Amino acid sequence: MNFNKELDARGLSCPLPIVKTKKSLNDMTPGQVLKVLATDVGSVKDMEAFAKQTGNPLVETTKDGDSFVFFLRKG
Repeated sequence: MNFNKELDARGLSCPLPIVKTKKSLNDMTPGQVLKVLATDVGSVKDMEAFAKQTGNPLVETTKDGDSFVFFLRKG
């Protein structure tokens, strides 16, 4: 998937991946896509909840080795 910005949150535990995701999205324009890499198992549910609460759609979620990969579109 094409993306405009990448955030590496691997090795960080809750709530840091969400905090850093929010900060990264704030610097982006609507329609742009943020790729987030995380290793915290809880980040899967956290990203889903974050996307619903903020109106930034979670376009795709995949797993790559020990990392979870999220693509969020700035709403």
